[in-house]
This record gives sequence, structure tokens and C-alpha cells, in this order.
Amino acid sequence: MIGKASEKVTQKEGADTAMVEARGVEKEYAAGGVRVHALRGVDLSIPRGEIVAVMGPSGCGKTTLLNCLSGLDEFDGGEILVSGESISSMSDRKRTRFRAEKMGFIFQTYNLIPVLSAVENVELPLLVAGAKSKEARRWATSVLETVGVSEQAGKRPNEMSGGQQQRVTVARSLVNNPDIVWADEPTGALDSETSAMIIDLLVELNREQGQTFVLVTHDASVARRADRIVRMRDGRVEGDELPTVGGGQNG
Repeated sequence: MIGKASEKVTQKEGADTAMVEARGVEKEYAAGGVRVHALRGVDLSIPRGEIVAVMGPSGCGKTTLLNCLSGLDEFDGGEILVSGESISSMSDRKRTRFRAEKMGFIFQTYNLIPVLSAVENVELPLLVAGAKSKEARRWATSVLETVGVSEQAGKRPNEMSGGQQQRVTVARSLVNNPDIVWADEPTGALDSETSAMIIDLLVELNREQGQTFVLVTHDASVARRADRIVRMRDGRVEGDELPTVGGGQNG
């Protein structure tokens, strides 16, 4: 993991290509018999190694955009490139494999499997990808140590605090050493102190390992830790700005 992390920091410092490129992305869906135009020609470029916060009022398309950019949802028009590869041109199988190899995900609700211990939750993506059990356990243990919850390795989710569960979720998102991590309201279920600790962790991991982070958030204190804030309204990007106080690389 250390060797790969060093390689990614080098990419971050010298990369001249975008990690994510969205061009004219359109998305519609049906809700209660009504067609909702969720994304209206979204253009967005995210350099490698950047922390980007996506903000806007409820229903503006933030989560829809994240799901489309990451290949979790189909989109109706435009083009999305991740690490130079077109998401829409991939088969379902290739897209699933691409996500497993290149991406990590953090959600507000943790999504940990209740009957598995912390280390079993973290190693699961590696086992699904075909890693040997001993190797998967070694990597999972290492990443739990990296995020500061190695002592929770044998505990199940209901035996941990919300902050500890979210750290385990972060560990699971990083265990495959992804190029990019998508986070949808990663601190939404946490108190302000624990929220700050989780964002501190993400910023530290970004600095040390060079991963790209895209955070959907309502929390201005979280957004201020990013390198950029992308503001959405009515399915469009209406602003792209630097944080007013302290970015991910400086604060």
C-alpha cells in the first residue's frame, strides 16, 4: 500500500489530465408520474488529487451527479470520463469491475454489514475481487490502522460508535487503493466534533496518498476543507469557487 500511495502522490504533483471530466451531462427520471430533469447539461472537470465539495439545496441534483459520475446510475446525454475512460461506453460488467478497481465509496448510513466484524467488512471488497483470504486480511488490518480504529477490528457495527463506524467505512473505501473516493454526506449522521475528525482524516489521507475526493455535503464547515466548492441549483452547476477559509491543502 505504501508503494502505491507514493506513486499516487507523484501523479498528484505532476498530473496534467483530469481525474473526472463531465461534458453536457443530462439525466431525467420518473417520480410519482412526473418526469424530473435532474441534470441539465452539467460540465465539470476535477483534477487528480483534488478534494471537491459539491453543495446546493435539496433536490438540486448533487447526489444524482455523484451517482452518474461514478457509474452507479445511467445518464441520458453527454459524456463522462473517469481516469480518461468513458463510463457510458463500458458494458455493465466492465463498469462494475472499473468501480471495484478504481473507486471507493463513503455514504452517510455507513452501509456496514451488521453480522460482520470491522475487519471482515473492510476486507470484503478484496475477497469479492478475488484476493486470497490471508492477503485480504493483512490489507484490511493495515487500513484499519491507517484510519485509527485498529482496536475495533474484531467488533461488529453495533458495538462501535457512529464515528468509529464511519472510520471503518472510510477504511473499506480505501482498501482497494482507489484513484477516486466518492462521498455522499459522509458526516451527515455525525455530531460536529466527530464530523470534524472524519474530515481531518480525509484531508490527511488526501495529502499522504493523493487520492481524489468528491464530497456531496450540506455542511459549510466540511466544504471549507475542500480545494474547491462546486455549487449546484436546479440540475446545473451555477458556481465553482475556492473555499473562503482554508482549503483541503492549506487548512
